[in-house]
Amino acid sequence: MKRLILLMMLASPAAAQVTPNFTQGSMQSTTTTTIDIDRTIATNIYGGDYSSWSGTNVVPSGDIADTATTYSVHTAGDQFQLEIVTRAAGKFKTAWLPKPSSRSPLLHPCRSSLSKSCIC
Repeated sequence: MKRLILLMMLASPAAAQVTPNFTQGSMQSTTTTTIDIDRTIATNIYGGDYSSWSGTNVVPSGDIADTATTYSVHTAGDQFQLEIVTRAAGKFKTAWLPKPSSRSPLLHPCRSSLSKSCIC
């Protein structure tokens, strides 16, 4: 009989008073993302028209700027040289300048010094 009473007491629900213990606090996190940027800069070089004539021991048949002008050796048997350079106005060169890879951290917009408020 004693065992039965003891068993009934253990099996019956017990009423217990539980008081929740809540606290207040805050949490802050920072997210940093790094990106790789590879750049190549194309530079176009432009210039005006250009004409140049130089030579030794040569004689022009007329105006040196005329395309119909012919040149002849002044003193036969001596060395001679003639150089004519012409270039039209416009782009005459494109330079490709590779920039080294750069790593740039990206911060969350709320962490920016320019940001007044954040709606995240």
